[in-house]
Amino acid sequence: MTDIAQKTNQRKARIGFRTTEQQQLLIRRAADVSQKSVTEFVLESACAAAENILMDQRLFFLSEAEWNHFQEVLDRPADVRPGLRRLMDEVPPWE
Repeated sequence: MTDIAQKTNQRKARIGFRTTEQQQLLIRRAADVSQKSVTEFVLESACAAAENILMDQRLFFLSEAEWNHFQEVLDRPADVRPGLRRLMDEVPPWE
C-alpha cells in the first residue's frame, strides 16, 4: 500500500465516478478477496497506478555503460532526414 493511500485521517477530498454493473462487481469481488473495503481497494489501486505512471515519466535506471551511451546519443548533432525536413516545411492544414 502506498503512503498516500494510507493517510485515512487526512482524507477530505472526494472523487466520484460511474461504472458499469460488470465493473462494479469486478471491483467489489477484488476488494472482498483482498479483505478491503471498496474505497480502500480503489484508492490503493488508483494511487499505485498513478505513482507507476508518474515514475515512468521521470525515473529510469541505467548501467554505467548504458548511461554513457545515452549521453553520447544526446550529444550527437541532429540527424536531419530529407523526408522529415519536407514534412516540417509544409504548412499545416489548419493554418
